[in-house]
Amino acid sequence: MRIDSAESSPTVELFLDGQRLPARTGESVAAALFACGRKALRVSPRLHQARGMFCLMGSCQECLVMVNGRRVLACQTRVVDGLRVETVPETGADV
Repeated sequence: MRIDSAESSPTVELFLDGQRLPARTGESVAAALFACGRKALRVSPRLHQARGMFCLMGSCQECLVMVNGRRVLACQTRVVDGLRVETVPETGADV
């Protein structure tokens, strides 16, 4: 998930809810956000508890985010320069 050799992959920028964050091309969005200290990606609608990276292999779907208007898993989405990521708004039910 995280690029092992920092010098082999260029540093780029991604945007989370408009906030500019550094990342490495090719790493997962989840790894980039975690490396920047962002651990919570959404709030559970029923219990209002923070949700974020859990399994990091696409099974749990706790790292659900929006990219280009589509719901995607941060752990399965690769960083590209200028990627715009948004947190998923509350829907009233866990998704």
